[in-house]
Amino acid sequence: MATRHLSQIELAARWNLSHRTLERWRWTGEGPQFIKLGGRVVYRLEDVEAFEAAQARHNTARADAQVVA
Repeated sequence: MATRHLSQIELAARWNLSHRTLERWRWTGEGPQFIKLGGRVVYRLEDVEAFEAAQARHNTARADAQVVA
């Protein structure tokens, strides 16, 4: 099965944010993993989905606080 890749523009559209935000995130080490092929930046769909899953929250408390059931 072929790996699906998203361009910076495609990912920005998926998340409804500026492609400049993704550029800043790469510079600061935030955001999903990316691959740089020559001068082109792409994101593997599996890395994007893993990043999205890691951002899921049950409440607005600190991200590192334990959830008590």
